[in-house]
Amino acid sequence: MRTHREDPEQGGVSEGIALSALVVARDEERQLGACLGALAFADEIVVVLDRCRDRSREIALGFTDRILEGAWEREGERRNAGIDLCRGEWILEVDADERVGPDLAAEIRHTIATSSADWHLVPIDNFIGARRVRWGWGASFGRSAHAALFRKGAKRWGEGRVHPAITLCGRQGQRLEARLLHYVDRDISGMLQRLDRYTSARAQDLRESGEIGSFGHNLRRIFSRFWKCYIARKGYREGLWGFLVALCAALYPILSYLKARLEPE
Repeated sequence: MRTHREDPEQGGVSEGIALSALVVARDEERQLGACLGALAFADEIVVVLDRCRDRSREIALGFTDRILEGAWEREGERRNAGIDLCRGEWILEVDADERVGPDLAAEIRHTIATSSADWHLVPIDNFIGARRVRWGWGASFGRSAHAALFRKGAKRWGEGRVHPAITLCGRQGQRLEARLLHYVDRDISGMLQRLDRYTSARAQDLRESGEIGSFGHNLRRIFSRFWKCYIARKGYREGLWGFLVALCAALYPILSYLKARLEPE
């Protein structure tokens, strides 16, 4: 494994800290404790709190003193701020609604001790309430895997308010086997509320870009996105749950476009 020595006070890589666990949260008192409690296997835990008005800070202090509080308009900015604060050679980036089980924790420790790569995909099991929905996810409604484990310097977030693009550099390593548990929504109402929030944020990005697209293009995306999630990604295997996920993913572009076109800035 490569070793680095930088100033830890500036968030550089620090000798003796192999793995930093990073959690970025906004008003997540309901889930934050369970998330952080599952990260004790890391050498340090870093928490970024964005405009929290609940007990998130109090809860985070029960697990770490590496806390950064602030106000960030864009998701990528706050995530990059958290990455910069981490002192480990490796970073595990998880959200408050995600849980690292014992098997995944053990696999992560083994991976960082043996890997010569720069980043690894971590597979995900997505849940709606207590129901695991493994197939058919797309758009901003869950992921089958993402680059949650990476060396510091290998991953940066771009601009955008909802799941901005990421830039990965260096060599991709083997995909991990154990799965990260992602509790996406508590129920169908939560899914629809999230669709409303995400499309409002996306509409703001579209307006600022000056390129909101056309009605016809976004109308066609209803069908292409539904097909991708329900057929290509085998959402049909989940029955009506797969249909619901595909429907939300299909509506995301057209609702974002309509909000950008019809609603005032």
